[in-house]
Amino acid sequence: MDSKTHIELLFFGDLVGKPGRTAVKAYLDSLSERPDVVIANGENISHGFGMIRKHYDEMREAGVDIFTSGNHIWDQKEVFNFIDEVNLLRPYNFPAASPGRGARIFEVAGCEVGVINLIGQVFMGNYNSPWEQFEELVYDMLAVTPIIFLDFHAEATAEKIAMAWHASSLGVSAMTGTHTHVQTADSKILNNRMGYITDTGFNGSYNSVIGMEASGSLQRLKSHLPTRLDVGPDDILQVNAVKFTIEVKTGVCRKVERINEVFSHNGEPLQPFATR
Repeated sequence: MDSKTHIELLFFGDLVGKPGRTAVKAYLDSLSERPDVVIANGENISHGFGMIRKHYDEMREAGVDIFTSGNHIWDQKEVFNFIDEVNLLRPYNFPAASPGRGARIFEVAGCEVGVINLIGQVFMGNYNSPWEQFEELVYDMLAVTPIIFLDFHAEATAEKIAMAWHASSLGVSAMTGTHTHVQTADSKILNNRMGYITDTGFNGSYNSVIGMEASGSLQRLKSHLPTRLDVGPDDILQVNAVKFTIEVKTGVCRKVERINEVFSHNGEPLQPFATR
């Protein structure tokens, strides 16, 4: 690693379709100084479901270094053609024969950062346990780098919080929950080490139902019939992210900053929320 004493790790919650991509690009362009590491959950990046290579390349060019994912990662079949070649993780506790990897050490801006992607079981589906082999995985990464980041893609807040206490006791530097697309107000540092938030939220259409057009969501809920869900309008966009400041030598997180802002379509700030 270089002579830095701290790194800034910026994580964007789920990017939902073109509005999500536009919002994140606008936010990154607005920064006077680029964070050392930029990670984003990209499982909804293409039309709200899955990821195609074109959109992966678009966001890499915009400044996203690494992508995590979740239960929608296989929605675009094209992903099977490139997931093994790029900086994209699928949940570690998917079946072992699944394409891609669920954990990896990346070198970004002269820093080695371990990134782990897990998926929850409560209200989520029949996935393998996220708890088994997790301890061994963390210790293997700590043998290489003290900086470890975890994206836990899960529905139940209690499951995420329980995982946070476990991860912080093992030496993880920073953890966020994803999947619910609603940013929580509980950012904190656990065990005097790990930066944490239960859910980072989502990036995309502000006037929507968690990123999707409201009328389709309402029709599905009211009728209980299969209804097409389209990505929400892109006239007003929201950015949900969290920034962790982490000691390079120890991997200890010293600061957690929630980001919840609203932009007009052209990237000009429109009622920016206070940065937490």
